[in-house]
Amino acid sequence: MPILPPRQNQLHFSLKIGFTAFMAVLVPYYWIEYGPTNFVYFCDIALFLTLASVWTQKPIFASMAAVGITLPQVLWQFDFLTQLVGMPVIGMTDYMFNPEISLFARGLSFFHFWLPILLIVIVAKLGYDKRAFWAWTLTAWAAMLISYFGLPEPGAVLSFTNQPSNVNYVFGMSAEAPQTMMPGWAWLTMMLVGLPVLIYLPTHWVLAKCFASPTP
Repeated sequence: MPILPPRQNQLHFSLKIGFTAFMAVLVPYYWIEYGPTNFVYFCDIALFLTLASVWTQKPIFASMAAVGITLPQVLWQFDFLTQLVGMPVIGMTDYMFNPEISLFARGLSFFHFWLPILLIVIVAKLGYDKRAFWAWTLTAWAAMLISYFGLPEPGAVLSFTNQPSNVNYVFGMSAEAPQTMMPGWAWLTMMLVGLPVLIYLPTHWVLAKCFASPTP
């Protein structure tokens, strides 16, 4: 029995307008500043899935995004808060406190903090679609394969200054050079298997336990 049944499967119009306005600012700015390949990142894919969900009110889209990013973004939230109180732990949000990066750009990037919260609210409203685990896993596999075979590795010569490299960490955890602990294909295979097993599946179980399936 789910802990939280769907409360009301209608999303407020103000949410649709507010989120769409945010996307109308973020997408052209990121396209110009970082290029279109920036949207291969998992978190950016989740933004588009959220946009689809708020307008269509189809639970599958929000459920997919929640499966994919909730746990990693909780880590982002934790690191941001520890940075905020001057006790950094991981360092993944160092850039949010870099004065050389414009406040506007950092403000846009703050979506990493509030997006998982919004997704949980949407899933609570619409219900959790249990197909989301496999739907997101296939999406993530496609994004990782594109990142590995089509996008720059860390340390590569970039076409322009802010072009993303090592998208979705398919070459290792460093932004400076590919990992050397194992062959590149082995790292990629570990990502393809490890993320669904260690991140997506546990998140799926929790969401399925906490939230009811969508009402017809």
